[in-house]
Amino acid sequence: MSSEALNPEDVWLLPGWQNSDRGHWQSLWQDRYGYRRLEQHNWLHPLRGDWSIRLQETVLDAPRPVTLVAHSLGCVLVAWWAAHSQVARTRVRGAMLVAPGDTEQPELRAMLPGWSPVLLQTLPFPSIMVGSENDPNCSLQRAQAMAQGWGSRFVNQGAAGHINTASGLGLWDGGHALLKTL
Repeated sequence: MSSEALNPEDVWLLPGWQNSDRGHWQSLWQDRYGYRRLEQHNWLHPLRGDWSIRLQETVLDAPRPVTLVAHSLGCVLVAWWAAHSQVARTRVRGAMLVAPGDTEQPELRAMLPGWSPVLLQTLPFPSIMVGSENDPNCSLQRAQAMAQGWGSRFVNQGAAGHINTASGLGLWDGGHALLKTL
């Protein structure tokens, strides 16, 4: 995917649990590049079925195939949705999956009921997954296993925490460069 091929109207940002705050790279990309954010009905108490339906509606309503840029729980959503959607293969150009939340961890499983197990089925579109060596929500080994299960190219971001605002990445130009390589 070349930078010319990144039509802002076709790039959808999928935040995770509690949405992405103003300093998060997803919000900064939305402001800078004009990408669209998939708004969920309930950011604090996410239901997998509700979130999947919103993603399905968004993809179906798009005038052209889309590129998905997911963070945290958004990655788990993409995997679940892609395994159950009849249009994932034809309506998604590719996905960038960043810092997946491991909803099988006991702490996250308790806070996010209904989101485990994490479905590890090969995605029907090209994908890149970015993980971190010190993500409190997903170990590096688990992120690598998810990437393998999803058929994603894995990129180690180093010690970048949950690859969010607290990570201090700002606009995260390196991440945007990765997106362009899909």
